[in-house]
Amino acid sequence: MTAEDTAVDTRPTKIMFVAEATAHGGRDGFVSSQDGQIDLKVAMPPELGGDGNGTNPEQLFAAGYSSCFHNALILVGNREGYDLTGSTVAAKVGIGPNKHRGYGLAVALSVSLPVLDPGIAAKLVDAAHEVCPYSNATRGNIDVTILLG
Repeated sequence: MTAEDTAVDTRPTKIMFVAEATAHGGRDGFVSSQDGQIDLKVAMPPELGGDGNGTNPEQLFAAGYSSCFHNALILVGNREGYDLTGSTVAAKVGIGPNKHRGYGLAVALSVSLPVLDPGIAAKLVDAAHEVCPYSNATRGNIDVTILLG
């Protein structure tokens, strides 16, 4: 039996929403969403040789993952009857070369659940990591570290 045989299938059984965005000019251009909600200049960060005068895909990924994970956390917390007032999720997304002449990402999520007991908070974080679509999409592909503090 292979790992693929025992892996949990996290693909959607029904598509409920589709987001559309278009990039123009790669990392030195702009991105826009079909509905007009996103219209941003994109630029290489100085650490990668750019001028940094715009957002970058890593910031956009960090924003998406942190908001999605936080929503999953709120969902599982509400299901269990816990108050998540004041909770936050911050994401750091790193990029660097991989062993295959390409590039890879690494993510660190910092979760703050100030009103909960640490044991309960850890249980909710684990449950959110199973529910969150970003966590499901990255599992096995990207190193994701979750820090609870």
